[in-house]
Formats: sequence, C-alpha cells, structure tokens
Amino acid sequence: MTGSNKSRGIRNNNPGNIRWGDEWQGLVPQAYRTDKSFCQFISPEYGIRAMIIILRNYQSKYGLKTITGIVKRWAPPNENDTQAYIRSVATATGTDADKPIDLTDSRKLFPLLQAIIKHENGSQPYGLDVFIRALDLV
Repeated sequence: MTGSNKSRGIRNNNPGNIRWGDEWQGLVPQAYRTDKSFCQFISPEYGIRAMIIILRNYQSKYGLKTITGIVKRWAPPNENDTQAYIRSVATATGTDADKPIDLTDSRKLFPLLQAIIKHENGSQPYGLDVFIRALDLV
C-alpha cells in the first residue's frame, strides 16, 4: 500500500485509532504531529502497545471481560455501529461476544487486537512479530 492508500490508523502507526489524550510512549514529537484528532506513533509497535494497555485496563480497572463490554467502551455508539463492531470482532476471534476473554493470554489478546485493527482500518497488515514486539514494550 502506498501512503495515500493506507487508512488513517495505519498511516499514524495507530491501528486502534486512539484519540489524543494520554502521553503514550513512542508518540511522534509534537513538532511533527499532523493529525489533530488521533495519536501518531513512531512505529506500529507503539500504537499496538497503547492498545494492549487500554484493553487490559478495561479488564483490570473497569471489569470489562467480554468482547461486548470491551467494544462498547472502545467504540461507543455515538461514533460507531457498535453492534456491528461487536459481531465483527466476535466472528474474527471465534469468541462468543458475551463470554469472558483473558487478555493476559497472548493467544486471546493477539486475535482481539487483529480483529480491532481490521475493523478500524479495513485491513490488518501486521505480522505476528509486530504483536510480539509490541507486547515486549508493555
């Protein structure tokens, strides 16, 4: 994919489309930021790292243990077709949307990340190595 054909999240190395707010590790320096709404990271590993931290916080701090609970917070209905998003992620992960999912287990975490990235961007261009490096940054 050339630069102009990539989705915003892929261009920004922010495949979860995380909005500006927290000062994440690996953000592009302020002088080089061009997106007013969404974080821009120096590599996809840092964007995926932020996703991992947010998703794990959903479980540990807010008790969101299911795909339904997680996606409702990740992609609120005022911005998204949340029900379609839930169905998409549940189908892609092969996980019942209302059954608990353990995000400390990379065998559950990686498919969830991949499904969110595909839903957010229309594609999921990263190999397993990128997810492993992102997890190593957490």
